[in-house]
Amino acid sequence: MMGRARSKSRQVLCTSISYFYVICLSAIFLVTMLMLTFRFLQMENPLRYSDPVLKSRNKDFEAQATSGAEDIPSLLRKLRDVPWDASAAHVWDSENAEYYYGCIKPSKNYSIDPNMEVNGYLLIAASGGLNQQRVGITDSVVVARLLNATLVVPHFDHRSYWKDPSNFSDIFDVDWFIQSVAPDVTVIKELPQTVRKSLPKQVYNLRVPRKVPAWYYSRRIRHLLKRKHVLRLTKFDYRLANELETDLQKLRCRTNYKALRFTKSLQDIGQVLVDRMRAKGRRYIALHLRFESDMLAFSGCYYGGGERERRDLGSIRKRWKSLRLQNPERERRLGKCPLTPEEVGIMLRALGYGNNTYLYVASGDVYNGEASLAPLKALFPNFYTKELLANQVELTPFANFSSRMAAIDYIVCSRSDVFVANNNGNMVRILAGERRFNGHKRTIRPNVRKLGVLFSARHNMSWEDFAKSVRHHQKGFIGDPMEVKPGRGGFHDNPAACICEVPEANETLRIWREQHVQRPKEKELQAQSEVGSSLVIPLEDRSDLMEEFNDLRGVRLSSDTEAAEELPLKDEVADEEENTDGETEGEAEGDDDGDNY
Repeated sequence: MMGRARSKSRQVLCTSISYFYVICLSAIFLVTMLMLTFRFLQMENPLRYSDPVLKSRNKDFEAQATSGAEDIPSLLRKLRDVPWDASAAHVWDSENAEYYYGCIKPSKNYSIDPNMEVNGYLLIAASGGLNQQRVGITDSVVVARLLNATLVVPHFDHRSYWKDPSNFSDIFDVDWFIQSVAPDVTVIKELPQTVRKSLPKQVYNLRVPRKVPAWYYSRRIRHLLKRKHVLRLTKFDYRLANELETDLQKLRCRTNYKALRFTKSLQDIGQVLVDRMRAKGRRYIALHLRFESDMLAFSGCYYGGGERERRDLGSIRKRWKSLRLQNPERERRLGKCPLTPEEVGIMLRALGYGNNTYLYVASGDVYNGEASLAPLKALFPNFYTKELLANQVELTPFANFSSRMAAIDYIVCSRSDVFVANNNGNMVRILAGERRFNGHKRTIRPNVRKLGVLFSARHNMSWEDFAKSVRHHQKGFIGDPMEVKPGRGGFHDNPAACICEVPEANETLRIWREQHVQRPKEKELQAQSEVGSSLVIPLEDRSDLMEEFNDLRGVRLSSDTEAAEELPLKDEVADEEENTDGETEGEAEGDDDGDNY
């Protein structure tokens, strides 16, 4: 009996302990869920964040958002009086740029056998906005060369985000293009009538993966072209690897920098604007400004606009159901918050540009309009856009075509003394590469990670210390030769294979490198001693806000690390899909977008 009693008491004790454990675990789970919920609510409303860095960074913006109208002019007067360093070196030109030149001639081993049989006709559907299409056109010439195909002038996708009906000949000089690439590839304006009559009802469409190597076309696509005789590659943008053999890279450069010439009407209006800028001031800066409301909403950052900003951008964010909530502080530290117009102006002032500098601004619809631009105009009152430089009659032929308007901005930006951007979109990348090729013209791309932290600390340091730090952090982001190692970054940003050193300058450059290039350990220690402890990640080496934004808006700009997945050929696909034109597609269609602004 005593044994049974002890056994029963043990069972009761064990049961009690089990219940106790269950209750404790439940309590821990409940507390954890409450903490996560609280954190979620914090992230949902960035205005409730108590981070001191974030509050410090938005001090001026909050003042403008909450103060009376009579206080705003005083803030603008303070900006107008921000000093600049007129003695700052190389603000208008790149150091050692005279020792480099564009070199695009093919090697002796690069030749075409005139007796080689042409494998067929290649049709290209270039997608996206103007600059994304430009990438597709450039790569299409290389692909035609790899396939030994006759290239038909690329067709532009009119169903993209921009809904621009412009064709190739509306933007580029088609005859010049055909003539320029003739030594490398045969290009025709349209399929011969005899070929069209012999075609089946449906032209075979195919979409290759992004960033595929050159051998992919030679091994996987060439035999298909021979069999079909006519092949259309759809959604053709960034469909060729970043790294190719030198002669193919030079072909890219010959196509992009020489063969792709804007139409005479676009060149004329673009040059008119350039001449008017130079008539006002001998030199000028061109700014490509991306500060539209949808991009700001996507970034998840806070720009100090108070309740109105929270409401405006919050409603836009609801359009993207798949968009995760972001921590504004974290996004800023990761360099994913584009600089505001004011921050761009302050950065330029810190780099040494005074208020007598002439500024040309290429932009879309800036969030909060004139209120956002007012600080930039206070810093640089000589502020112009194409709408301010040209009259309505001059712009009317182009006004309803986003790609043609973007082409005008491209011309003015390309021919500027200094080009600066607050983003890393397609236009910026293409322009950065072109300006490197054409003599390393000064091109400023913000080191957003470092500048974000630096702007937060601006009120706690003297202007001299702040400007010195800005200049230090912008080293490697201003378009100088040698700031990006060959093979690093995208080819369109850094066409290293097409840039050569002047032979006589070898010794001069060797001495300069020894004097200016730090050893890795010294560089690391110096970087860690600056504002913020994290090392600078080069702009060309990181996934950028613009890539993610364009992905969600429609276009998918893949990174260099994207795998080259197997390409499903038509005879490998059981169920073929048909697009709206009734043409067979090897892969399902996807949305796209471009970067016209």
